Amino acid sequence: MPTIHLLNSIKILMYFNDHAPPHFHAKYNEYEVLIVIETLEIYAGSFPKKQLNAVLEWAAANKVFLQTKWNEFQNN
Repeated sequence: MPTIHLLNSIKILMYFNDHAPPHFHAKYNEYEVLIVIETLEIYAGSFPKKQLNAVLEWAAANKVFLQTKWNEFQNN
């Protein structure tokens, strides 16, 4: 699972050929959360509030990047 962005100590990752809906993973210490790209809703997992807010803020500003990476990773 490639890291597509590093946000302080939070890794933003995507799997190749991952399941729908289009989403990304965020990992921070022992926490992991999956977030739907289109709606920025939590699909699975949990995250500390401060770090989750940082991830959601970054994701809102980078939806096109996230969708482009999702499409790229699903075509490989």
